[in-house]
Amino acid sequence: MNASDKRRALKQKLAGPDIVVAPGVFEMISVRLADSMGFDCLYMTGFGTVASYLGEPDAGLATYTDMVNRVAAFCGAARTPVVCDADTGYGGLLNVAHTVRGYERAGAAGIQLEDQEFPKKCGHTPGRRVIPVEDMVKKIKVAKETREDPNFQIIARTDARTSLGLDEALRRAEAYGKAGADVLFVESPESPEELEKIGRSFELPKLVNVVEGGRTPQLPPLEYQKMGFSLAIYPASGFLAVSQALEKVYTQLKTPQTTLGPGTDLMKFEAMCQLMGFQAVWDFDKAHAD
Repeated sequence: MNASDKRRALKQKLAGPDIVVAPGVFEMISVRLADSMGFDCLYMTGFGTVASYLGEPDAGLATYTDMVNRVAAFCGAARTPVVCDADTGYGGLLNVAHTVRGYERAGAAGIQLEDQEFPKKCGHTPGRRVIPVEDMVKKIKVAKETREDPNFQIIARTDARTSLGLDEALRRAEAYGKAGADVLFVESPESPEELEKIGRSFELPKLVNVVEGGRTPQLPPLEYQKMGFSLAIYPASGFLAVSQALEKVYTQLKTPQTTLGPGTDLMKFEAMCQLMGFQAVWDFDKAHAD
């Protein structure tokens, strides 16, 4: 599918009765693997992408240039629609317009914008502060008027729950929906009761952010669906699993300095070659061999 087809497919899925489960992708191997598994949507996680690309915390250190580079790479490699984290839009209203234009042209199916102050912080970490609701409303309006494809999804996230309470977060989400957001994202609700209240408060599609070890209760996707959510993202699952596996195998290389034995759980090298597209290389070499 081309970018327009991906956006149309995602919009239709989000309007349907079944919840869309989106794994977090954070570098090219995770993109290729998740893309091969038949998901309806992938989610480019800011935390994981900044960590893998820059080796830095997700604390406002990545620039627009850093991230649009990753958007283009991820979306160019994936047949699946990819929703991409864009933090605060990397500045003021002109920056938001520039970011929306860049992400859309890079192939994203949707963009996530949040109402944190700059520099932003990861949603399940302390110290987050939000801008006035009126300022975020302007950002959403600019994003809507800037996009060229009406199927390009604008996801409006509020981080007000942690510092200002759920009622303020709901008030903000309502304002963002009226401003033109396609999907509403109330970050870090802290109980099933809060999730249920969010789910029944809005007619627009709603996103739930499922972070293992984070603030929001981890429930089966069907439970989120019953609460009224359309999209469940799992941004951390992939990089947490990879980091755990790397720590294990690197420990084995350190002591007893071998990956032999039943304790090592590795993908087969041949399978990895297939995943990364070596078959096309081998076929090309065979076709053009002297």
